[in-house]
Amino acid sequence: MPRKECGKRPIGVPGSRWLGVLLALALTAAPAWAVLGQQVQSVLADRARVAGRLRQIRATGYTIQQISSGQPGRGTVIREYVSPAGIVFGVSWHGPQIPNLRALLGAYYSRFQQAAAQPRRVRGPLRIQSGDLVVESAGHMRAFYGRAYVTKLIPRNLSAKVVR
Repeated sequence: MPRKECGKRPIGVPGSRWLGVLLALALTAAPAWAVLGQQVQSVLADRARVAGRLRQIRATGYTIQQISSGQPGRGTVIREYVSPAGIVFGVSWHGPQIPNLRALLGAYYSRFQQAAAQPRRVRGPLRIQSGDLVVESAGHMRAFYGRAYVTKLIPRNLSAKVVR
């Protein structure tokens, strides 16, 4: 959508920039979760902080720590993918709100924020790749979903497809 001009100053902001602004605002309002790239022990502290339910799912070559908050079937569900070394290599979410990505991405958040601020020409789901960090997010009010992972942290025998 072209910008409207009034003299020399643009009045409108392209739609893709609004998506980044709205996403940034939404991301700072939700509860904290375990941090991408950190040890799995942070999951237990997060579960206690949000009074969520923790479920551990074992898979071949990794473990999923799932935290559900809110009412069953209505709250946000976070899945944290943990390598055999105990490192969170990926996270995914779905639910009525986007989780706090600042807390979820930890040290990777500034890279995400810089990449999200760049103008995009494509409408639709947000997909950001900044070096070894990949973040995908989509949805609409009360039905958000997404995933984030660090390619260098994914165990060698797995692919990024396991983070879903």
